[in-house]
Amino acid sequence: MPPRRPRKPRTPRTPRRPRAPRDRTGAGGSGSPGVTGSGGAGARSGFAPALRRVTGPADTNHQGTVFGGVILSLIDQAGYIEARRHGLHRWVTVTIDRVVFTAPVFPGDVVQLSTRTLATGRSSVTVDVLVEAERYRSGEVVTVTEAQLKMVAVGADGRSIDFRAPPTSGEVPGA
Repeated sequence: MPPRRPRKPRTPRTPRRPRAPRDRTGAGGSGSPGVTGSGGAGARSGFAPALRRVTGPADTNHQGTVFGGVILSLIDQAGYIEARRHGLHRWVTVTIDRVVFTAPVFPGDVVQLSTRTLATGRSSVTVDVLVEAERYRSGEVVTVTEAQLKMVAVGADGRSIDFRAPPTSGEVPGA
């Protein structure tokens, strides 16, 4: 059995500096596309926070990154949250436009989904969802992807309804 190599001495960890509050106006940022430093949160103009989640080992694939399907599920949930701001109804996803992942998400990263309404119709709302990941180790915030969803308000019978109508979220489907 070969002799064991001596371990490198550990360097003491310096405490992290507290970060400045995030700039939600879109004015901050590092100048690099898709990456914002600790001074800016990346959430661009008009976006409002909808959902935050810490990722864990159960979310990862064999590559050690978070499954794209986990992020797609969160995008769908964030779209629902934004649509529900327009009316207390059942909302279903009709379309999700092209989703291009520009950065991976790792276990321990905090994923933030911010939303804004792009357009409204009689029964539909088009929602823009911005997905960012705050890195577990560095605190750096990177843009992961962005998607547009069309959400439609439906009644208990599953048919589209005017989302400006009185709330229907308490109706029992099929009754």
